[in-house]
Amino acid sequence: MGMGITVALHALAAVALLSYEPARKALLAAAPIMVELIVPPKVEAPRVEPPKPVPATELPKPRPVAKTVVRRPVEPELIMAPADAPSPVVAPPPAPVSAPVIADAAAGPPGGGTTQPIFNADYLDNPAPIYPMLARRQGEQGRVMLRVLVNVQGAADEVQVRTSSGFARLDESARDTVRRWRFVPAKRGAESVPAWVLIPISFRLEG
Repeated sequence: MGMGITVALHALAAVALLSYEPARKALLAAAPIMVELIVPPKVEAPRVEPPKPVPATELPKPRPVAKTVVRRPVEPELIMAPADAPSPVVAPPPAPVSAPVIADAAAGPPGGGTTQPIFNADYLDNPAPIYPMLARRQGEQGRVMLRVLVNVQGAADEVQVRTSSGFARLDESARDTVRRWRFVPAKRGAESVPAWVLIPISFRLEG
């Protein structure tokens, strides 16, 4: 509605202006305005030349790839205790244990072989496993064979039950005690090396 009123007012103003004689003459006397469209000149796109191939002699040489050498860990040797080695006997009274000759083990065997770790020397003060009271009451007896990994410091890194006594209480008592033992590490020449050793422990009731 407002738009219509505005258009009507402009129309009335135009009619009044044209009806006025001086204004009409001035409009007719005015020179017409000529509009010329200027077209810009065509600009050709620049030609792009393809890149020239680089000679093989000028190409950068590939860098050598460094090779990573992965060393496999050395598996510790498994050394069996000799058949005539005394095994700790856990029963009252305890059986005496003889100490092997340490000087020969430190020097290494002839031919550069590997000596076994020593566990039953008197100066090591390794305690005998405790005979569980409940196992005594129930008459449990047996022989446990432990597989022990001895490191170069003479400590047990790992203790496994190779052969069970048939009674879990006896096996656990032997393993828990041997885990705290001290050892003379195995020797390859004059160098200490990690090695596995088999330790037999017998639980036997006497009297």
